[in-house]
Amino acid sequence: MTDLDDTTPDATAEHTRGEGLDAHLVVDHDTFRLDITLTAAPGDVLALLGPNGAGKTTALRALAGLTPLTDGHLRLDGTELDRTPPESRPVGVVFQDYLLFPHLSALDNVAFGPRCQGATKTEARAQAADWLDRMGLADHAGAKPRRLSGGQAQRVALARALATRPRLLLLDEPLAALDARTRLEVRAQLRRHLAEFEAVAVLVTHDPLDAMVLADRLVVVEHGQVVQEGTPADIARHPRTDYIAQLVGLNLYKGQAEGHTVRLDAGPAITTTEDLTGPVFVAFPPGAVTLYRDRPTGSSARNLWRCEVAGLETHGDQIRADLAGELPLAADLTTVAAAELDLHPGAPVWATVKATQTHAYPT
Repeated sequence: MTDLDDTTPDATAEHTRGEGLDAHLVVDHDTFRLDITLTAAPGDVLALLGPNGAGKTTALRALAGLTPLTDGHLRLDGTELDRTPPESRPVGVVFQDYLLFPHLSALDNVAFGPRCQGATKTEARAQAADWLDRMGLADHAGAKPRRLSGGQAQRVALARALATRPRLLLLDEPLAALDARTRLEVRAQLRRHLAEFEAVAVLVTHDPLDAMVLADRLVVVEHGQVVQEGTPADIARHPRTDYIAQLVGLNLYKGQAEGHTVRLDAGPAITTTEDLTGPVFVAFPPGAVTLYRDRPTGSSARNLWRCEVAGLETHGDQIRADLAGELPLAADLTTVAAAELDLHPGAPVWATVKATQTHAYPT
């Protein structure tokens, strides 16, 4: 007989520690090296963000078993998967282009996984019908992929991945193939389905909105390394690289703080409301920048820089001005304001930002 006093608490704690994803992915490929650590508990949605070539897809392929690890480890719910072939891993994948079998109906596409796991045709189809019903696609069970809209195909691909009851769900740019209108609707549906998913989900995307809406935690990868991770809110408020700052729409600078003044490593000083000492980042949104053609005399802004318009582009319903000069920065303004200021490449401007609209934080 087992002594419960000796085993139960430790066994429970060990089981809890072993649940979910515990991965150290090291992959060497020609001159590129991926070396990242990923951990997630069951129910977590983890988003991998990064520029092209950062290593996101390599990480996803390593998790799926399609790319072998050079070093490191991959454990899922305490089980080592390093040498487990892809078809034997409890992993579901939704590819960017969905890869539905064109000759099979939606029902049989979804039933494919359960059939591979040993279910009878009748059992597999019953499970598939249930998943299509959950996705709101019961009326499209007999449709071939070519008869489905982009949003419908995405949901069939998700149902096919979930029908195998994976312990790890991998989503490779799952909304990239959709038009803007469909993307909005499907993103909301995907968020609901991921919220109901009880295992670990890893989402690869370059779209910050997809990541912010769908994920519990973001892992930002650049040059094969993790450069920042945290909640969407934390990363949006405290970007630590230029890529992340651009992703969340902030001007970002690095410098040395002395009280309320930050002397930038490259550029002038910035006045902030935070009282800090030592190396810091300073960030502010393009919308915090006010532009003038002549040096302002009545402005209460503590930060004032002489700049030149390097470029203009439409950004949503506004105009984004790319400014060079004392402090390179981006500024957002309305089309009316841009016209009144007669902005054009090469135009001299003065840029102001109030100290209250800046945010400084330690590096």
